[in-house]
Amino acid sequence: MGSNDSFPVNLDNPSLLESRGLIAGTWRTAKDGKNFPVYEPSTGTVLYSCSDFSREDFTEAIESASNGYRVYYETTTAAERADILRAWYHLLQENRNDLALILSLENGKTLEEAKGEISYASSFILWFAEEAVRSYGDVIPSAKHDRTVFTLKEPVGVCGIITPWNFPAAMITRKVAPALAAGCAVVIKPPSETPFTSLALARLAVQAGVPPSCIQVVPTKDRSASLELATHPDVRKISFTGSTNVGKMLTELAAGTLKKVSMELGGNAPFIVFEDADLDKAVDGALVCKFRSSGQTCVCANRIFVHERVLEDFTSRLVKKVQALKLGRGIDVGTTQGPLVNKAAVEKVQSHVQDAIVKGAILRAGGRQPRDLQDGYFYEPTIITNVTTNMAVSSEETFGPLAAIFSFSSEKEVVQKANATEFGLAGYFFSESLERVFRVAGQLECGMIGVNTGYISAVETPFGGIKESGLGTEGSKYGLAEYQNVKSVTIGNLNPSPRDGL
Repeated sequence: MGSNDSFPVNLDNPSLLESRGLIAGTWRTAKDGKNFPVYEPSTGTVLYSCSDFSREDFTEAIESASNGYRVYYETTTAAERADILRAWYHLLQENRNDLALILSLENGKTLEEAKGEISYASSFILWFAEEAVRSYGDVIPSAKHDRTVFTLKEPVGVCGIITPWNFPAAMITRKVAPALAAGCAVVIKPPSETPFTSLALARLAVQAGVPPSCIQVVPTKDRSASLELATHPDVRKISFTGSTNVGKMLTELAAGTLKKVSMELGGNAPFIVFEDADLDKAVDGALVCKFRSSGQTCVCANRIFVHERVLEDFTSRLVKKVQALKLGRGIDVGTTQGPLVNKAAVEKVQSHVQDAIVKGAILRAGGRQPRDLQDGYFYEPTIITNVTTNMAVSSEETFGPLAAIFSFSSEKEVVQKANATEFGLAGYFFSESLERVFRVAGQLECGMIGVNTGYISAVETPFGGIKESGLGTEGSKYGLAEYQNVKSVTIGNLNPSPRDGL
């Protein structure tokens, strides 16, 4: 690792700023010396440089992991793997402030949000430490007197992990912790926008006792190089969080060797405010659900449907709250809204706003890049009303701080509109009617639903979508099974029971 002198803040634990990859058990730079710049979104300037690896490096990492997981699984008990995960959890807690600084600088989110993400990321490690020792098989009653049948749960093997930039810590631990708990090895392709958080987590994992051959991190800007994770026969599972188009491509490639796949893909989340909603709850829920991380979460509300009877009351309250938000550099005191990740993200928000206004939407707040923050990738928290289904924001995920408000007049109408999308990741609605809560929760075509809350993500809650929003489940009691194979064992020709023949 090179000097940290160019990094804009001092860390209490400087070793956490790692720019090399972890391949075949060693920290190293790319063989050809290649690096790629990582930009700080708040300033638009280079934050630090990271090693840029090739397809050959991915192959070496995969082959090392293939040998490593077998030794790891065969030489550890579930309780010992749990102890390693607990040690990793405690190291994250001890280094929370440094990890949050790295995350905030490379991602842009506020320091408070970054600290919250480190706590959230830690929770998956602790959860799967506990799940590791509760991975039970079954004894199955046999139809034959001289047979016994039971099942074992075994690791799938090498897992390719491809994670996004918007939650660079939590998306690592939500995938890697269950893999390690099951006895797998992982080869991680971290996001090129935010590689340093991933590398810091890997450094702490090795310090906690994870064998270096079982957690390999291969940063790259070469997308074709990372495709080795989807095609190499030694990789038995691939877990990806990102766009639906890329997820489809990876799934198609993975089918060539029939890998298990977990895909957490795009969304177009509806957020419904019924006429009987508590508007204070609904406004607070919309503020959190739409504007946290500057609207850059896969479960953000993308389409806000408000009943016509409460439309203006809800909108005016939300406008007032949004106008109190403060844009700025994530690590600065008082900042509530950080930047978007890059220039393309800003341009997408702007295009959605302009498209909507041209087609008749009304701008109620924001709607431009702030003049005093032009060096970074900032966009004002924005609210538009009079939104209709012919506008781009209705069918495309904005992934930015744009609250697009539609009106509706009946429950049947809004459920139909909410479901009129190829996506089915998250959905939200607000109502004080218990009957409506159960009825609408059953009708919305989403993998996850928030009722009277904008928060739905927690370690104990299954995370995953339906339709074109993905395959598989992360977190919760179901998450460990995604990294396991079930093996049945039949023992025959046992001594017959003394009762036979009676």
